Amino acid sequence: MMSTIASAMSGHHARCDRLFAVAEAKAAEGLWDEAVRAFTAFGAEFDRHLRAEETVLFPAFEAATGAVSGPTAVMRQEHERMRALLSQIELALAARDPDRIDDYASTLLILMQQHNVKEENVLYPMCDAALGSGAGELVARLDLGLAPA
Repeated sequence: MMSTIASAMSGHHARCDRLFAVAEAKAAEGLWDEAVRAFTAFGAEFDRHLRAEETVLFPAFEAATGAVSGPTAVMRQEHERMRALLSQIELALAARDPDRIDDYASTLLILMQQHNVKEENVLYPMCDAALGSGAGELVARLDLGLAPA
């Protein structure tokens, strides 16, 4: 199992990014049924990631540091913005509107990239430092379905 929060969560970011790229490509090709399936797969994995952070990682970090209005609060706000964009993509998919899909997907991609940089370069290393020897046990509780490293 991956031993650090940073490596586990960054690995899961990469998995989500791959699923998103496939979904975006299917929509761009006008393969609507495949695009819906691909965005559904991405959405499920993306939700798994956000829930792991919000229900396991962030509370553990906040308990260890006492910082409840700091970086985790910002990340939660960004999660809500990204969820709203994904909902807009789903509506645009249902309408088979490639322009709206492209607009929302492009915006979501930019937000995800900026969000991931903040988490990977700042928050996750802070989590590893704050949780110390408990980081490995916490990674197991994240339930990200990652293969052993």
